[in-house]
Amino acid sequence: MLTLEQLARLYQTHSESFHATVAEFRIGARLFEFNKRPAIMGVINLSPDSWYRESVCLTTESAVRRAKVMVAQGADLVDIGAESTLLHAARLDEALQTSRLIPVVRALRDAGVLVSVETYQPSIARACLEAGANVLNITGTEHGPELYRIAAAHDAAVIICYVQGRNVREVGNFDPGTDTIESMRAYFTREIELARNCGVTKIIFDPGLGFYYRNLQDSALRVRYQMNIFLNAFRLRTLGYPICNALPHAFEYFGEEVRCAEPFFAVLAALGRTDLFRTHEVPRIKAVLDTMGVF
Repeated sequence: MLTLEQLARLYQTHSESFHATVAEFRIGARLFEFNKRPAIMGVINLSPDSWYRESVCLTTESAVRRAKVMVAQGADLVDIGAESTLLHAARLDEALQTSRLIPVVRALRDAGVLVSVETYQPSIARACLEAGANVLNITGTEHGPELYRIAAAHDAAVIICYVQGRNVREVGNFDPGTDTIESMRAYFTREIELARNCGVTKIIFDPGLGFYYRNLQDSALRVRYQMNIFLNAFRLRTLGYPICNALPHAFEYFGEEVRCAEPFFAVLAALGRTDLFRTHEVPRIKAVLDTMGVF
């Protein structure tokens, strides 16, 4: 059971990190002032394998329509991906992913919507940035330098995801180390130096949900891990860059009320000073953040 005493102890132990400020920068024409207010990133899945049915868009027209709705509901940008990270999902070659992504990226650019593309392949990243994408959501470690150089050449922001493996589709068991946050700090510190040496100036971190690791398939273990990451995220802000957290579903606990899961986790992520909320439920998350901002 999460208690107020636990929250107080967390703050007291790491109070020097809680008030750290992070870089602010423009994505496209918009200035993201992360130290004043968090931002919301809506999700569009172009893969039929994605389980969150409300986010699946199988045509360019439906993707653009959903993106416009999410922006009207409060999303600052949208994240699109062509390959599901679920264990049973089909693997797609780069050509097929690109063919799904490019028409949507171009249409969203023409509609004035800021676009993030989830990928770990350089060829996909290059094509999407050339088509008008603003952010690379990098979900792999194998091609880091090349992806960073591609992003820098297009003045794009990068979301660097913490992945213990070549990419989110090729992982084994998760190793938390003695302190998961400190393990992440070491990883992100290396990636900052690498990205900056490649010319990237707009950096966001994503600690990762962990549902793709083999030993985090147990729902109680995975949710405990996710809650811990959300509440401790502020400790990573001392690196000087904003933190992105994707919000999970915890279907095993919420059942038919699964669409209420992301708003619940948003409360924990907000307490941990998340700067960018990646969500399928934009209006619900905006309502949570607006309400918490009143206090």
